[in-house]
Amino acid sequence: YYSVQDRKIVSEYFSVRVRFNESISVKRTNILIFIMQLAMTILVLLGLSVLRYDAGRLVLGPLRRMLKIVAFYANNPLSPPPQGGVEMSLRGSFQRQNEAYYDSDDETSDKQLSLGTFETEQLINAVTKITDLLRKCWGVAGAGIISSNLARQEGGLTSYFNPTVPGKAVYALFAFVVIDKFQSHLHALKGDIMILINDIAHVLHEEVYRWGYEDSGQCNKNLGNAFLMVYKIGDVSEVVEKREKAEAVIFKGRNTAKSRMRKTRRTVSNQLRSHSMGGSQRGSIDTHRGNAEAGRFSRSHVDNLDLSSLPGMRAFADKALLGLFKTFAGIHRDKTIMNWNNDLRLGCGVGAVSINLLFGMDAGWAVEGAVGSSYKIDATYLSPHVNMASRMMSATKQYGVYFLFSQAVQKLLSENAQEKLRHIDTVTVKGSSVQQKIFTYDAKVKEFFLYGRPDSQADLDSDMYSPAIWNADQDLVAMRSHICDEFLNMFNRGRDEYLAGNWPEAMRLLKAADKIMFEREVEEGYGDSSLKHMNLNNNLMDDHEESEERLAMGDGPCQRLITCMEEMGGVAPGNWRGYRPLTSK
Repeated sequence: YYSVQDRKIVSEYFSVRVRFNESISVKRTNILIFIMQLAMTILVLLGLSVLRYDAGRLVLGPLRRMLKIVAFYANNPLSPPPQGGVEMSLRGSFQRQNEAYYDSDDETSDKQLSLGTFETEQLINAVTKITDLLRKCWGVAGAGIISSNLARQEGGLTSYFNPTVPGKAVYALFAFVVIDKFQSHLHALKGDIMILINDIAHVLHEEVYRWGYEDSGQCNKNLGNAFLMVYKIGDVSEVVEKREKAEAVIFKGRNTAKSRMRKTRRTVSNQLRSHSMGGSQRGSIDTHRGNAEAGRFSRSHVDNLDLSSLPGMRAFADKALLGLFKTFAGIHRDKTIMNWNNDLRLGCGVGAVSINLLFGMDAGWAVEGAVGSSYKIDATYLSPHVNMASRMMSATKQYGVYFLFSQAVQKLLSENAQEKLRHIDTVTVKGSSVQQKIFTYDAKVKEFFLYGRPDSQADLDSDMYSPAIWNADQDLVAMRSHICDEFLNMFNRGRDEYLAGNWPEAMRLLKAADKIMFEREVEEGYGDSSLKHMNLNNNLMDDHEESEERLAMGDGPCQRLITCMEEMGGVAPGNWRGYRPLTSK
C-alpha cells in the first residue's frame, strides 16, 4: 500500500477473521435427525408388532391351543367337549368349563378365533375331533390308553403309540341294558334298526350320565342290542388307601400308649434278630416283606372289601339305579321312541308294539384296560362281576321283570332304596358256587309323558338328590303304582316258604299273590283284561315265552317260582338248601 508519511509503497502481510453463528442450523439439524431416527424406530416397532401379531394369530396361537387341547385330554380323557362343538372349544366358554384349557392371558376376539381356511386352524379342528372321537370310541375303559399316549414323556418327547398299556383293577357298578325282542325288530326294520338303536342310546346315555355321581356314569360298550354302562368308583389301590387313611384319622389318638409300647417291643426284637441272622436270612425276610406288600391287593383282599363302608357310597349307588329307572321312564316318554311303537313294521301290521329295555346290575372289581394287539384293540372291563351283570340282565326274561340286581348292589343302597327293592329268589349262577339273593324293582309301563320335565329341571333334580326322592319322585311312584302291601306280604310269605322247603304252602301263597297282582292290574288298567282272564284260567306260561307277555298278566316272579316247583314235582328235594342254580345264562 502507499504510505503518505513515508511517501513510498510499503508491502506488509495482514489477516482477516470472520465468525459465523451456526448453532441454530446445527440444532435444527440434530432435531431433524432425532425425529427421523424416532420415526424409523416407531416404524420398525410397528412393523415388528404387525409381524408378531400375524405370527401369533396364524401360527403361534393356534399351535399353543393345539398343545393345550392335547394336554387337556391327556390330563382327563373323559372330559366332555364344551357345548357348541369345535368352534366353541376355541372360545371362552371352554375356559369357563375348565381353566386348564386356556390361560387367563389368552384373550382373543371371536373374529380371531373363528375358523377359516388357515392350515393351523384346520389342524386345531382335526386334533379336537380326533381326541373327541377317541373319548367316545374307547370310553372310560380307554381313558388310560388315551392319557398315557397323549401325555408328555421324560425329556419332553412322546414315545411311539402303544395301545396295549397295562390294565388296572378298579371298583365299579356294572349295568347291562338290552333291547327286548331285538331279533324281531331287526328282521322287521332291516337297515332302520340303526336309527332305533341310536334313538334308544340317546335316552339311555343322557340319563346315565345325568344321574351318575359326579359324572361317573359312562357307557363302555354299545353292542348293538345291548349296552354296558359303568359307574366307576375308583382304582382299587386308591380306594383301599383312602379307606385306610380315613380309618387312621378316625382312630387317631386311641391307645397311643399301648401302640408306643408295642412299637418299642418290636424295635428291640428286630434288633436282636438282626444281630443273630445271617445275610441269607435277612434276604429271605426282605423277600417275604416284598411279597406281603405285593399281596396287599390280592384277590381275596379285593373281594372282601366292604364297598358300603366307603363314604358317600349310598348316594353313589342310589344315583346309579336312578339313572336306569329314569331311562325306563324316558323310553316310554320320548316322542321319537313312542313313534316307533306305532311303526307297522314292528307290529307286523297287527297292532302297536312297545319298545322296552331290560336291565341287570352287579357291583365289584374289574380289570380295566385294552384287549387286542397293535392291529385292533378294544377297551373293556374283565371281571366276574361284569359277567354277573350280564346274567342278571338275561334272567329278567325268566322272571318276567324289567330289572334284576345282585345282592352286592342291594347292600350299597340307602335304606329308602332298599325298601323299594323286592327279594324274589336266592340262586347260584353258572360258574360260581356262591349263593346270593337277587332283587327286582317292580315297574310297569305307564304314561310317563304326563310327568315330563325339561332338561334343566332334570339336571337340578340330579344335583339336589336326597334319599327322599324314592318316595316323592313322580316317575318312581308311577312305576310302582300297581304294588300294594297285601301283595308284598303274600309274596314274601310264599318266598320264605319256598326257600325253607315247604313248597306246597309256598305254591298256595304265591298263587294267591299272583292273583292279587292280576286283580290289581285290572283295576289299574294295564293291558287287555279279556286276554288276561283267558290266560289266567289256563296254565302258567312256559319259560320260553316272551317277557312282555309275562309282564302283561300277573306277577312274573310268582309264576317263575311256581313253575320251578311244579317242574320238580311240587315237593322240595331232600338236598334242598334254600337256593337253586340259575343255569340259564
